[in-house]
Amino acid sequence: MSNLDQYLSLRQKQELALKPKMLQSLKMLALPILELEAYIKQELVNNPLLELREEKDEEDLDEANYEAPNPESSTSIEESETCDEECQTLSEAKELTEILDQWNDYHQSYDRGFSEGDIEQGESLILFEEDGRQKFLEQLYPLNLKDIEVDYITELVDSCDQYGFLPEDFSVVRAARAHKISPTRAVELHQLVKSLSPKGICSRNLAECLMAQLTEEQLENRIVVGLINEQFENLIHRRYQKIASYFGVSEATVMSARAQIAQLDPKPGLRISAGNAAYVYPDVTLKIVDDEYVVIINDHITPNIIISPRYRKMISRGYFDKETMQFVRDRINSAKFLIKSIFMRMRTLERVSLSIIKHQYDFFYNGSGVMLPLTYAVIAQDLGVSESTISRVVKHKYAETPYGIFAFKDFFSSTAGRDDNYDSISRQKVKSHIIRLIETEDKHNPLSDQELVDILKQDGLNISRRIIAKYRDELGILNSRLRKK
Repeated sequence: MSNLDQYLSLRQKQELALKPKMLQSLKMLALPILELEAYIKQELVNNPLLELREEKDEEDLDEANYEAPNPESSTSIEESETCDEECQTLSEAKELTEILDQWNDYHQSYDRGFSEGDIEQGESLILFEEDGRQKFLEQLYPLNLKDIEVDYITELVDSCDQYGFLPEDFSVVRAARAHKISPTRAVELHQLVKSLSPKGICSRNLAECLMAQLTEEQLENRIVVGLINEQFENLIHRRYQKIASYFGVSEATVMSARAQIAQLDPKPGLRISAGNAAYVYPDVTLKIVDDEYVVIINDHITPNIIISPRYRKMISRGYFDKETMQFVRDRINSAKFLIKSIFMRMRTLERVSLSIIKHQYDFFYNGSGVMLPLTYAVIAQDLGVSESTISRVVKHKYAETPYGIFAFKDFFSSTAGRDDNYDSISRQKVKSHIIRLIETEDKHNPLSDQELVDILKQDGLNISRRIIAKYRDELGILNSRLRKK
């Protein structure tokens, strides 16, 4: 029989606990403009005290209409406390009205600073297409593969059809030989690329694609594996009794395995195809006014928030029960915080935009098309905020500039290498050189990645071959073998 000892101990632990309101504010900061609009409308549904004014010239109830309750004198302490609460509620309602009026006035004066064309410029939706194959290949870079191995895997992905399958006559070993990779390593790399997300890319047939998506537990299930490798034709034609007889199990077991296979993706290539386009709405418009950039925040929904006339009358009349009074006060405080969060988001977005313009001066003012290395930490230090705040501002947001539409993340660039003066150079600068060199190359004898490295070194740019391959992929440029005519 073992003895159980009880003892007390003190342990000091440091943690950051965020209150619900702070989480709401951070959430609003991270939302792009279209999602913010939907979020605000949902908040208006949850808070009946607020509503959107459809017409800006709609006549509102004047603050003077609020009259404090003036109940008859009474010695009842309970009635006196009720009167105090009603007066406080009325005072808070007036404060909220002032906040909303100031908010609307701020927006109207803000909008008057620009022409109508300026404000409407960002109202159109922009088609944005993300390079899914490049994002898929980006999973390779932390794996410390050799340059020739990255080139080999890139060729595998480039050779796939829209569904993510290699051609029937494609030989992974033969392709590896051209990159001077052994057959054993070729198979290992082929398995590796099939394990990337989404799984199954570069499979040679459907069975191989589905097998690549199975978990370790599912791979040990002989029914699941057998259905894919041995009984797939019967599975497609729903011959469940025949399959059950083949494996010597019940139909219920077969149906359970079938349900697991149904969760797999038979066409993973569609998830990284170039056709995955989405429409985006610029969160800000960056314009030059009197030789200086100004930031126009595109949030046309928020200025028209008002207190519901119905609740205004209810508050001005007073004399409602304590439960209703508490409900109204809670909704007033919620509305105050909503407006404050919207304003803080707007102000932070404006400050970050101006800081980016300052640090990318050559791009914005000289139109060079080249951005300098810039990290979140630099902007965070400039504004006196945390890097996580900058990350939330940048995430999924877009800016309309005189040079086109850019994702905010495009203005940030890590160091790609160094020049002869040991100064950092950005990836945009390297990419511009790559484009220039490939556009002027001999199409019958295109430049290899190593040759691009050597030429850039002669131009004073010291870039590794792996970085060249990565940026070439980001630009959608095939390797030299596939570019050859």
